[in-house]
Amino acid sequence: MTTLTDRVHTFGQWLKRKHGERVHKIALDAGFTCPNRDGSKGTGGCTFCNNASFSPNDRNTAPLGEQLAAGRRGIARRTRARKYLAYFQAYTNTYADVALLKRQYDQALAMEGMIGLSIGTRPDCVPPAVLDLLADYRQRGLEVILELGLQSAFDASLRRVNRGHGLAEYRDTCVAARRRGIPVCTHLIIGLPGETARHNMESLDIVLDIGTDGLKLHPLHVVKHTLLAKQWRQGDYTPLTRAAYVGIAADLIERTPWDIVYHRVTGTAPAELLLAPAWCSQKWPVVNAVAAELALRGSRQGGALPGAGAS
Repeated sequence: MTTLTDRVHTFGQWLKRKHGERVHKIALDAGFTCPNRDGSKGTGGCTFCNNASFSPNDRNTAPLGEQLAAGRRGIARRTRARKYLAYFQAYTNTYADVALLKRQYDQALAMEGMIGLSIGTRPDCVPPAVLDLLADYRQRGLEVILELGLQSAFDASLRRVNRGHGLAEYRDTCVAARRRGIPVCTHLIIGLPGETARHNMESLDIVLDIGTDGLKLHPLHVVKHTLLAKQWRQGDYTPLTRAAYVGIAADLIERTPWDIVYHRVTGTAPAELLLAPAWCSQKWPVVNAVAAELALRGSRQGGALPGAGAS
């Protein structure tokens, strides 16, 4: 049976080749918020964000050191990996004073086996001082990946989901980061309201034209306590079927040069929060379906580009 790594340049394999062994992310919640929630740009957040998940009762409020230790124990039970990336995942992880950011990042990097940082953030929240800090870590030989949540290259789509930024902020931040030698991983959502496969293809083309080092693909799913959930209940939004998502994801992968690293080709939501589509509750059936679709086409990442041969 074909696997995703047979057809796609995956992040896990890229790390393993570079470091000679498996490297695992430890997902962290450092207590940051978002300018689209704290009143700086808005208070409602994106239409697809679960408001309840921003309540202190639903967040991982354990001290960072405890989260790191728990993450390492979990990885030891599963794979016995000895190298880690600190994945600052929850909310906007560059949205604070640079001195506070440095303390948080340094604490994570001090853990034995930690080789670097993966920083999830919005493209409108990465000022020059933060880029300089990340560039300094890179110059010290650490892995640093700046994960920018663009979601769509169409400003109309971003306004529709109350994103609070546009393509211009993404372009400026992406270019500034890569000029400093900081690799960028771009997040794109498939299935946004009002978008079709054509929008997804054009968003990818624009991102590739601007320049990026990695990609994450996510299906839009409907979770409880969101404006999108209300729109879904009223019949104003229809999620993609799994087959439609798999087809679009395979199309995007075929249009992506092999040197771009795919960090993710799908995403899931917790069963207790997910309303639709039901297939977004499980990761591996979708990953395997994307791999199978590429195999059925006799294709792989970059397979639709000029000069690419079938595989």
